[in-house]
This record gives sequence, C-alpha cells and structure tokens, in this order.
Amino acid sequence: MLTPDDDAYWRKYHVTPRYLAGSLGVDDDPSLQPFVDLDWPHHHIDDDLGKDVFVSPDGRLRIGFFGDDYILWNIAAYEDPFGPRRWAATFNQNTPPEIVAAFTTALAHDYEEGKNRFLARPPVRWHEQTQPLTEAGWIRDGGAEIGTVEIIAPDKQAGILIDIRCRDPENERCELWSGPPGWGTRAEATFTTRTPGHLIAATAAAMADPAPLVRYERSIPQGLRDLVQLTPVEPPTPAKPTPLDVRRTAVSLAIERAFHSSSANPRAVAALARTTSPLAASDARPTALTAQQVPAPATSRSPGRRL
Repeated sequence: MLTPDDDAYWRKYHVTPRYLAGSLGVDDDPSLQPFVDLDWPHHHIDDDLGKDVFVSPDGRLRIGFFGDDYILWNIAAYEDPFGPRRWAATFNQNTPPEIVAAFTTALAHDYEEGKNRFLARPPVRWHEQTQPLTEAGWIRDGGAEIGTVEIIAPDKQAGILIDIRCRDPENERCELWSGPPGWGTRAEATFTTRTPGHLIAATAAAMADPAPLVRYERSIPQGLRDLVQLTPVEPPTPAKPTPLDVRRTAVSLAIERAFHSSSANPRAVAALARTTSPLAASDARPTALTAQQVPAPATSRSPGRRL
C-alpha cells in the first residue's frame, strides 16, 4: 500500500473518460469558484459535515456544499426568495467537480446577465438537454422504459435519462449518470422538472468533453480503475541550458575523452582535476592582489646571519 513517503503516492495522471475520474479529494474544488469570484454571501456551518452555503444577493439562488455527505452539492432557484422553490439540482460525491463547475459557471453567468435566464421555462422537447451528447456520438437506447428517453455513451459507462411523463415540479425529471452502480462508483446528477434546459446541456457538454481530467492515481475508486485510461502527467520541461552551461559541458567531455585515451598523460590528469574542482580555473574571479602585487618576502640585511 502506498504511503505519502512514496513518490508514486504523489504521481498524477490524465484520466479518460473524464466522467469516470471521480472526486478531487483534498485538491482545490472548482465547483464553487464562480460564486467566490462574484463575492456572494457565504455561510460556513461548522458541523460534522462542514456545510458551505452561498446565497445570491437577492436570495433567489442558494448553493449548498455538504462536506462528505452522499449528496455533496444541492442547488436551488426561487422566483421569490420567500416563495416556493422553482427548481433544484443535486450532484453526488462521485461526480467530478469539473463537471459540477460547468453547471455552476453557467448558472452564475445567467445571474450576472440580469435577465432571469436561470428561471427560464424548460424546453417542451428533450433535444436541447441531449444535443451535446448526440453530437459527441452518444446513442439513444432503444430498450429504455416507455415514457423515458435514455442516451448512452459509446462505452456504456455514462448516460442521461429523461422521464418525459413527469410534470410535478418537485420531481426529478432528468438524471445524468456515469460509472457502475454502487455507492463508491456511480456518479449522479439530478434535475427537477423546471430546471432550464441550457443548464442541463452545459453539464452534459462537460461530461462529453473528450479532454481528460488530472487525478492522483490513489484518488480513483478501485471499482473504476479497469474502466479508465491513465496517462502519466509529464514532469516539467527542464530549463534550457545557458551558453556557459553548454561550453562547460563540451570542455568537460573533451577532457574526459582525452583522459581516458591517455590516462598516464600528466597534462590530462591535471586538466581533469581543474575542471572537476568546485570552482574551475576559467570561472575563478581575480583576487584583490595579483601575483605581481604581492610584495616579495623580506630578506635579511646580513646574508651571513642565520635566523
């Protein structure tokens, strides 16, 4: 088992497909950043779950993040801050935060526009929500239950399920999912009946995006590792060597070759010793006193006298 003392513990990978990348663990979570950037009122509830709640200045949007609970994100919109809820969206703990961020970014943008687009009526037909998926090659499942529409990813590990019979505004009409069934593997995002279609489409587009996500290998759930492709994140490119570095390397290699070709040559041995010293003679700075400036040692005025 890897420990924080192992290099592999900190090794990062590009994960494909992104909808199976899982959570970010202790890394920075981008899902709430749009509301931080807008400086919305933020309330932290210091309980066992560590709840964080953002509220729009007019109180019509509320975004809750519930620590390590099963439903991590709970988002609700209101026509009147004291009236009934118009729609709600939830995302569970297995949903990649980058996908949640696609929803919250679109929501924050709607609010900033000031045209109440976040309260828009949902489309009569379901194509708006699924268009990003069908354009990415996801296919409608012909075996879905009557009265529902399901679009499935090519690897059959993700999909969107829409209940076109649902009319109750409080019921969950649409679900985006990925991963095998199970508490630690299935990601789920749910949207009630009156959730605007363009917000669901923004989330679907983030799921279908072919760009990988970056994760530590240890953070990928065990039940997903056989379903994803991991590509190591390359280390940073080393700094380009300076002309002085190139010259030093060339000189060192030339002298080393000369040393090996004639190891008994005293000149080669002396040159190699100089280049491998902490400060090569060619790079040494002149001292304050040169050899010509050093005064000669005093001599005795009585040559015949011994000291």
